[in-house]
Amino acid sequence: MYASAIDALPTVPAANKSALPPDPATAPAIRWGVLGAGGIARMFARAIQHHTVSNVTAVGSRSLEKAASFAQDFHMPRIYGSYEELVASDDIDVVYVASPHSHHREHALLALEAGKPVLVEKAFTRNTGEALDIFQLAASKGLFVMEAMWTRFLPATSLVHEIIASGQIGEVVAVLADHGQKLDHDAAGRLLNPALAGGALLDLGVYPIAYAIDILGALARVSAVGKLTETGVDGNVSLVLDYPGKRQASLNTTLWAKTATTAVVAGTKAWIEVPGDFYCPASIRLHLPDGLTKEISTGFPPGHAGLAYEAAEVARCLSAGQLQSGRNSWRDTLAVMATLDEARQQVGVVYPGE
Repeated sequence: MYASAIDALPTVPAANKSALPPDPATAPAIRWGVLGAGGIARMFARAIQHHTVSNVTAVGSRSLEKAASFAQDFHMPRIYGSYEELVASDDIDVVYVASPHSHHREHALLALEAGKPVLVEKAFTRNTGEALDIFQLAASKGLFVMEAMWTRFLPATSLVHEIIASGQIGEVVAVLADHGQKLDHDAAGRLLNPALAGGALLDLGVYPIAYAIDILGALARVSAVGKLTETGVDGNVSLVLDYPGKRQASLNTTLWAKTATTAVVAGTKAWIEVPGDFYCPASIRLHLPDGLTKEISTGFPPGHAGLAYEAAEVARCLSAGQLQSGRNSWRDTLAVMATLDEARQQVGVVYPGE
């Protein structure tokens, strides 16, 4: 459906997935503007302050009071009570879009129209069509855009690819990953609200889906089953991504329970275990045929401190004049969005306005 539009987008050489990322503190300094003052925005700002030489210089929120609280916590010089004021600011080099999924397209386009590059939280948009709108405008204006799939930039992910490339686990035949968090406690909250593109897939399932596609590639047949919440969004979804040959991914996501949130990459000789939470681990384990297990440290704190790596990637790309990242290109994001679209269709989730 979107093949011709995707083919028309500019491409970027793929990065070496096995190469360990540089220390985020070595990336050039840039000035960030944060659009949205919620929880993920706070974790992102904290990671930038503690692990990079960049600054979060401005925040915009529809609530000036919320923006003021955010700015006070992070000692930021600029606060704006509207997103329009934020993206028009001369004090920022790039906009981080941290609003709900339902508004990513609107807010990314707003920033691009103002001449600002953007980093957009994942899931990137509600669907592939909205993602294409953003990439097409960015291409026409010569502006950088990237989805904030931070796991791809972490040392742990590079170590997994390094082991795969070394041949130690043989031919990769299976990826198993899950992401479950108990997030159904607020009946009026974002995660259960169709108008805000709620549900497990876009908020949680995007992690195992993006992880499997990073390991196995984009070409897959998607099979999905799931259960809906009373509000009509997906409460849990199980997916199989079926590839040519022996390769297959088995993935699960739920907002009804906390799960192990681990990942396994299994080969014909050995297997890699990425302990929970697999999207930001402190170490990985290589399980060898002789029964021995090698624990390999990432050398970086686990958890959301790892958001510094995606921030550093943005800084390096902007410094190099790139429109997209070779490690998480526009086509990479579109492959994930197409999988999410197909899974939602099979489960029966449609958002208002789609």
